[in-house]
Amino acid sequence: MECMGHRLIFDDIKMDWLSTLFASVVGYIAAAAILVFAVLFWLDVNQQQDAVRRNYPVLGRFRGLFIYLGEFFRSYFFAADREELPFNRAEREWVDHASSTTKEDTLAFGSTRSLAVPGTPIFVNSAFPKLDEEYKDTQPKLIGPACKTPYQPNRLFNISGMSYGALSDPAIQALSLGASKAGCWLNTGEGGLSKAHLLGNCDIVFQIGTAKYGVRTEAGLLDETKLARLAHRPQVKMIEIKLSQGAKPGKGGILPAAKITKQVADIRGIPEGVDSFSPNRHPDIGDVTELLDQIDRIRRISGKPVGIKAVVSDDTFLEDLCAEIRHRGSLSAPDFITVDGGEGGTGASPMPLMDLVGLPLREGLIMTANTLVRYDLRSRIRLIASGKLITPGQVAWAMAAGADFAVSARGFMFALGCIQALKCNKNTCPTGITTNDVRLQKGLNAESKAVRVATYIKELTHEVQMIARSCGVSQADKLDRHHVRLVGATGSSERMDILHPWPATKVPYIVKN
Repeated sequence: MECMGHRLIFDDIKMDWLSTLFASVVGYIAAAAILVFAVLFWLDVNQQQDAVRRNYPVLGRFRGLFIYLGEFFRSYFFAADREELPFNRAEREWVDHASSTTKEDTLAFGSTRSLAVPGTPIFVNSAFPKLDEEYKDTQPKLIGPACKTPYQPNRLFNISGMSYGALSDPAIQALSLGASKAGCWLNTGEGGLSKAHLLGNCDIVFQIGTAKYGVRTEAGLLDETKLARLAHRPQVKMIEIKLSQGAKPGKGGILPAAKITKQVADIRGIPEGVDSFSPNRHPDIGDVTELLDQIDRIRRISGKPVGIKAVVSDDTFLEDLCAEIRHRGSLSAPDFITVDGGEGGTGASPMPLMDLVGLPLREGLIMTANTLVRYDLRSRIRLIASGKLITPGQVAWAMAAGADFAVSARGFMFALGCIQALKCNKNTCPTGITTNDVRLQKGLNAESKAVRVATYIKELTHEVQMIARSCGVSQADKLDRHHVRLVGATGSSERMDILHPWPATKVPYIVKN
């Protein structure tokens, strides 16, 4: 009995001690909360930048929090599958599905896509589609046949420009390894050529932006020695002069100081830890005459196909360019033109440029293709479509509209695991794709993501081929405008070749004296 009494007394003491400890902890937490509340109250009342916080101290802070979290809640809870921008959930999930090595190829219960939205493309199925055995693998067109070293691509669908530094080292490694597995090309973007690009020994398109990163002099002009050294690498198959890009036509690239590590600075040839702004345009290219001179200069140094990338909105530019080419001769033409859409891209950009400047790809591509046909240059210049092309229908539309090739940047970001957190410009990307924070980069395994990149390329190509077979043609590059109908304002559709016909007449040649 005595032992039992001692135990009860001990238990009572223990409970009293725990109760006292709990009460103390709660008291400390309450005191800390009151102190934090008082400090925030004082700060909000005395600041003059935010009227809501000044009038509603502490509570007004929740407005900013809800705005910050709103994009995530909309993405996962409130937005319907086809509503969200810039890419809706259905598009992102298709890429995720296409990138997966364990996927189900069918869906149930019908499409969730509205077919009444103006501009929606609908492919015209043939009464007698091609059998699977009748389909032929498309042999992409040769680029730069008159160059010393022309380029024969293996794929119609390839990886568009994403710069080293804007994308992390592991992300570029995964793209390089994935491109090698799938047999497509990888565009470096304007950030220079890194070891990560070369890791997979894939085909490389080296892009020269307005700051000429990687091939620049200290004054920011083209360094011919650096260019020759880089271009003579066997992996470098083509060179692209970037005049403008979809995210920010009329403005150069922006790379914040937080992303410019020593490695990025060395590759680009710029100071470490300082914001990097590319010029609005190439200082040495001010008109079509200087553009063709620069193309000829780079092609002579490299011996490889040279083309341009631009957001095409001004048909006067196209007319002047084609007229100057006809005056000089077809050998002076760029070997390819990459038409980017003004729908925005992977890069950071001021909102007015992202939202308001540059024609969308659906207009710019057709404008460019038609102008090349009118000047009888369509067979000389290869046409590459770029701009929100991440699904088979979008790529098949581009081929029907007149493109020889299609490229995508954001599609491959989704294949790498992008969740559209919209933090690309802040060095805080949670998936490790667009950050140079080593801690965040550790979440991205280059080898496993490379498999997803390659699988995405192969699956998208397969489904573009499936659309082509359904339309009754034996190869994807045989898709034409009459294979597509576009939904109009009334909800009825019209054939694309009627809405956007190919030119019936060509500009006559001027006979030189």
